[in-house]
Amino acid sequence: MFVQVVDKEIYLKLVDQNDAARLFELTDRSRKYLRAWLPWLDDINSVHDTRRYITESRTSFTQHKSMNTAVVYKEKVVGIAGFNDFDWSNRSGSVGYWLDQHYTGKGIMMRSVRALVHYGFTELKLNRIEIRAAVENYRSRSIPERLGFVMEGRIREAEWLYDHFVDHIVYGMLAREWKMPSA
Repeated sequence: MFVQVVDKEIYLKLVDQNDAARLFELTDRSRKYLRAWLPWLDDINSVHDTRRYITESRTSFTQHKSMNTAVVYKEKVVGIAGFNDFDWSNRSGSVGYWLDQHYTGKGIMMRSVRALVHYGFTELKLNRIEIRAAVENYRSRSIPERLGFVMEGRIREAEWLYDHFVDHIVYGMLAREWKMPSA
């Protein structure tokens, strides 16, 4: 099983069925907070829905299509960070993440994404990693910006969020540009 130690407080592990109740709890209690930026909240209405997501994630991982990990902070699952998809022919991956609102402001996701990107370049031998975030999602955008990603452009009306479209900012990092930032 994949486990990546981030630091003394955080590690990443593949999501598994043992995480279903906790992930649903986080999703449900942060629903209003997450809904501002994530389009899938209406599809997760029970632990059963979360179990289905985990099954799909594990299948996608075994097929080398994606890698969704639970972010574990002080021995509690607090969110998800991972590679939403891989393009192996071009050696690229796209990173996505979300965090329970009660754990924001502690640098958890910043540290997790930094470790994930480092893993992507050093272990998976990716050449390019991309992160996209809605233009007005400043908290999410601050992560690639602080990690030194290059803002490559804006995709107009890139995502439908329940009742409106949002534009995305695309950030990219190449393997030759990556320098593991210190904590």
